Amino acid sequence: MGRKPKISVEEKVFICEQYLNGIKSLGRLAKDNGINTETIRRWINQYREYGSNVFQPKAHNRKYTKEFKQEIVEAYLRGEGTPEYLAVKYDIPAYSTVYSWIIKYNNLEVLKDYDPKPEVYMKEHSRKTTYEERIEIVKYCLAHNKNYKETAEIFDVSYVQVYQWIKKYSDSGEEGLADKRGKRKEAEQLSETEILQRKVKILERQLKEKEMENELLKKVKEIERRRYCQKRKTKRNTWL
Repeated sequence: MGRKPKISVEEKVFICEQYLNGIKSLGRLAKDNGINTETIRRWINQYREYGSNVFQPKAHNRKYTKEFKQEIVEAYLRGEGTPEYLAVKYDIPAYSTVYSWIIKYNNLEVLKDYDPKPEVYMKEHSRKTTYEERIEIVKYCLAHNKNYKETAEIFDVSYVQVYQWIKKYSDSGEEGLADKRGKRKEAEQLSETEILQRKVKILERQLKEKEMENELLKKVKEIERRRYCQKRKTKRNTWL
């Protein structure tokens, strides 16, 4: 089974048509539908380029070869378009995917082939694991840049299991990986100290997420600066 979209194909087409026919602005559509303007802008660009078929749910994630990733990154560095434009042009669902390839390239990381192997994501039965196994799995995943798919394959567990364990570990440390079914305290059962500890963990997680977001923005800005300088240098050389 494919991934069920939150918004139907018909609704996306209707939103795009409202904008393209001048009925509503991006801001109005975003407010009326509870969707951010960036998402709607991406839908409109995809719809212009590929029509309504672009919104049909995919059976599973696309495969991306390292050669394809390299081609996209080089197109960006040659000034052939923004990550948003290239994502639409090459039918890549999220422009953040293009951003991630550019950042890896500029950090001298190797761009690898990507084969999603849907059986990893669609694994029907979650095997039972011990507390010690979960700790080992989480530490392996974190040591390998949160490669959930690879971790799931190696330890014969599902992608969802790995993702959930990483989240629990981020929230509560190793304690979060213990099997606490039926043992979790309700909010009213917590002591004042435990309530404060939970709040501190939530704030720490939010702060970490914000720091990661700011770091990503800094890298993107640096890439844009280098690209701009390269274009100016190329123009000067052309005039000579």
